[in-house]
Amino acid sequence: MTKMELRPLGNTGLKVSAVGFGASPLGSVFGPVAEDDAVATTREAFRLGINFFDTSPYYGGTLSEKMLGKGLKALQVPRSDYIVATKCGRYKEGFDFSAERVRKSIDESLERLQLDYVDILHCHDIEFGSLDQIVSETIPALQKLKQEGKTRFVGITGLPLDIFTYVLDRVPPGTVDVILSYCHYGVNDSTLLDLLPYLKSKGVGVISASPLAMGLLTEQGPPEWHPASPELKSACKAAVTHCKSKGKKITKLALQYSLANKEISSVLVGMSSVSQVEENVAAVTELESLGMDQETLSEVEAILEPVKNLTWPSGIHQN
Repeated sequence: MTKMELRPLGNTGLKVSAVGFGASPLGSVFGPVAEDDAVATTREAFRLGINFFDTSPYYGGTLSEKMLGKGLKALQVPRSDYIVATKCGRYKEGFDFSAERVRKSIDESLERLQLDYVDILHCHDIEFGSLDQIVSETIPALQKLKQEGKTRFVGITGLPLDIFTYVLDRVPPGTVDVILSYCHYGVNDSTLLDLLPYLKSKGVGVISASPLAMGLLTEQGPPEWHPASPELKSACKAAVTHCKSKGKKITKLALQYSLANKEISSVLVGMSSVSQVEENVAAVTELESLGMDQETLSEVEAILEPVKNLTWPSGIHQN
């Protein structure tokens, strides 16, 4: 079996698995997940070389963190063998990016995760707050937690790409170690590409989540609440149907497309079953040995061409 590729994450010195474990489904966000399954899924991911686990108190109203905590504990390996990211600022009750809430948040998260520290603490979906508060209050609070050893590195996450430049241009270099972008590096939307040279110049590590566009590029289709336009949904559905007619899996193709860019340190994929883990790892292994199915990829890209880089609005936006 091929070993999972590890990639350096910005200037952090961390080496993260090319596929990262998105733990939001463990919070039963996409359907119920039993504790035994959550633990088994976490263990299988680690066994197959995934060392990077991402969660948030927002996922499943703290359930994801609790489930992941149980899964990681069951590994019974040294803490330095795996990398954990959680978030602060977004909760089931709403948004709160105040310094005071950030301090409380990390202590609650560590308790649920059964850990002494996390490797990365992200400000979660910052476009919903005041970006100036993020710069002047939230990030300094995260810096303090870094000095105290509760987190090793600091990150920011969100959907619109210009929030990253807004914040990074206003904080001292090295203050933000990582960004997590989602739905902007996949077959239907690759706008993150334009930002990569800028992020590299800032020494910031890049994590990209949701190569399947939050379910648009899956056979079961997006959840009811998905914010994409009808036009984007129907084009993605057509692409899914095309792959199916050829006996190909669009999920594998979409994941491989995202993984092929080595400038992105880790591609986060939500997983809630052992079979999903195995499928995702197989996609990486196959990409390394056989490369991508270029023919099907070209056909899918042609179907998605009219909706390429069409996104959806997210939250309050500031310039």
